[in-house]
Amino acid sequence: MSTQRKMDQALTPLELEIMQVLWEAGPSTVSEVQPRLKAQLAYTTVQTMLNVLLRKDKVKRVQEGRAFRYRAAVSRERATGNAVKDMVARVFGGSSEALLMAMVDARQISAEELARVAERLAAAEREAAGDQAES
Repeated sequence: MSTQRKMDQALTPLELEIMQVLWEAGPSTVSEVQPRLKAQLAYTTVQTMLNVLLRKDKVKRVQEGRAFRYRAAVSRERATGNAVKDMVARVFGGSSEALLMAMVDARQISAEELARVAERLAAAEREAAGDQAES
């Protein structure tokens, strides 16, 4: 599997929870991650999940005495973007409009929030146009 494909793999809910611990707490050992998880998981389960994340290139580790200290190798923003892309592809057939409409229908987004989204989109489009003009 290519490195790019490994980096783009979607995270499972437990993997995402572990990544959130690493993003918030910074580099941590298994024994530091374990108590911060919602579920009471065995030490070996947390260790296994961190090793899965290591194989997926989502974390890096350095040895500290007899333990390893794990740190996030991908940013929260990149992981979030990949998770959203995966969900839009799987649930909404690749249509981001369908996602937004579902959020409106389920009252998960307000008119004010949609207005902020429109403002952010317009700003991103202006920035992209400016970047193209400079090329």
